[in-house]
Amino acid sequence: MDDERVLVTGGAGFIGSNLANHLASEGNDVVALDNGYLGTPENLDDDVEYVEADVLDESLPTDVDVVFHLAALSSRQMLEENPRRGARVNVEGFVNVVEQAHADGCETVVYASTSSAYGSRTEPSPEDMDLEAATGYDASMLGRERYGEYYNNFYDDLTCAGMRFFSVYQGYGGNEAHKGEYANTVSQFADKIANGQSPVLWGDGSQTRDFTHVDDVVRGLVATADHELAGVYNLGTGESYSFNEMVELINDVLGTDVDPEYEPIPLENYVHDTCADVSKIRAATGWEPRIGFEEGVERVCEPYLR
Repeated sequence: MDDERVLVTGGAGFIGSNLANHLASEGNDVVALDNGYLGTPENLDDDVEYVEADVLDESLPTDVDVVFHLAALSSRQMLEENPRRGARVNVEGFVNVVEQAHADGCETVVYASTSSAYGSRTEPSPEDMDLEAATGYDASMLGRERYGEYYNNFYDDLTCAGMRFFSVYQGYGGNEAHKGEYANTVSQFADKIANGQSPVLWGDGSQTRDFTHVDDVVRGLVATADHELAGVYNLGTGESYSFNEMVELINDVLGTDVDPEYEPIPLENYVHDTCADVSKIRAATGWEPRIGFEEGVERVCEPYLR
């Protein structure tokens, strides 16, 4: 993508700001829309236009070539604290953005979905497997996907592609610091260990995640828009690491020896293991993850070694 006018909703958030900054650096005219709840304009480079607005607003800056709709209440906890607000933002907000974008002539929408609806799996999860809405967050994002399916079937001049993110991370040295308790565990654990504090792991620390660096996610989002894809696609690595392995890697990079603490898992329907099957997006775009987890941990830890 270059010389396009692009809207990124949730554009001051973690993934959104990384995407907006990348697109602007490639010569695109980028608008980052955010209501400030989960994002901060300090994440954005000077050549990104920041618009403070809500995806539920009646008049949005959707006169663009491409919309990346990343705005969402993006965790189980947020939906449990306010399920009505979560449904409005995640589902009605999606419909509102797509309707306004289509009315303004935009033909390409790429939006955030979730991999959590796969449940707990150690085998790579393909996009066509059965899904379950075990939480309100899952339900809201699956509702978003069904609306995306409707738009793809109903409009001949619009494509909607949903991206099922796995465990996206960058580290507090990047644009993730403002998320605090909502940041990825890689970032939280690295910060604690670097400061001599024991990270708290649920269960015995054997749970696994497909940790995906945000740079790879940004490349996947851009490739999806470039190819004007429709449907849903995984963005992960196809490899999983346990929390215990993550803590060991962080200690190795930092030269520390901080042991974790263990607590019982406090949640029902806890997803113990995740792993992406990325063959669909690879076949559609040629995209491949480039940053292995060991390199990713080194990037997260690098600011603490200065």
